[in-house]
Amino acid sequence: MSEKDLDTRFEEAFELASNMTEALPQDVMLRIYAYYKQATQGTAQANRMGRHDLRDAFKTNAWMQISHLSSDEAKQLYIETINSLIKK
Repeated sequence: MSEKDLDTRFEEAFELASNMTEALPQDVMLRIYAYYKQATQGTAQANRMGRHDLRDAFKTNAWMQISHLSSDEAKQLYIETINSLIKK
């Protein structure tokens, strides 16, 4: 059996995350959000914020903090984070 490619593992991790019912700490949720956005949309743009609420500002800030990561690096960190939460 060959190792699954990164995109397949990312999609599987997204499905696991989508089905999680346990409440997660806010910092973990922000990290997951940021990895997902970086992996799927690339680097955050500060001008995208517009007139949003404080929650959106925290989300954008979390995303901007990992803007140095490539899409593949963000996917890998997303996978690792979700897998670590599932194993708890």
